[in-house]
Amino acid sequence: MGRLVEMVVESVRVHMLSNRHVVILKDAERDRYLPIWIGAWEASAIAMKLQGLSAERPLTHDLFAAALTGLGVRLDRIVIAELADETYHARLFLEHNGQVIELDARPSDCVALAVRFDTRILVADEVLDQAALEADPGGAEEPGEGGSARSSSGIVDRDYRREVPLESLAEDIVDERLDMFRDFINSLDKEAGPGDSGGRSSA
Repeated sequence: MGRLVEMVVESVRVHMLSNRHVVILKDAERDRYLPIWIGAWEASAIAMKLQGLSAERPLTHDLFAAALTGLGVRLDRIVIAELADETYHARLFLEHNGQVIELDARPSDCVALAVRFDTRILVADEVLDQAALEADPGGAEEPGEGGSARSSSGIVDRDYRREVPLESLAEDIVDERLDMFRDFINSLDKEAGPGDSGGRSSA
């Protein structure tokens, strides 16, 4: 697998025109970003946890996390290990009674669990070589907390992220590479949380 790089969840956003969701991971040590298209349910699961929200009844990832904890299983790390045929492949590493159990999983499910356990998110260096971008999605047009910015296309980008810093390849970003990265980010809207009057239903 080679060298692994620790990442953090930079943000979860939704493309306003296509209603497609993307999670953006950031290299913990440098300005390098990995965008991954994910499903609406998984995007909401990640978004709710990062915003400190909880559902009235346990959702799937909450239930799985509670079951693992109840069984004495610890989530040691998640690894996005491979990018093949424009699809990311990830692994869950669980630890129980000194034994490590490795499970194949979608990156979105892995990230949704990682934010619940506050565990490490690792990405293989070769995956970053293939798909990561060394560009800051922030900058002059980046909104502050609860704010908004408008791109030249007139699409509002309301970002939401932590207070601190599909499973398919985000081809729109990769095709345009660095020159178009900021324009793409500015065409993304935040993942609407529960109770948001402009929220989207997950399908």
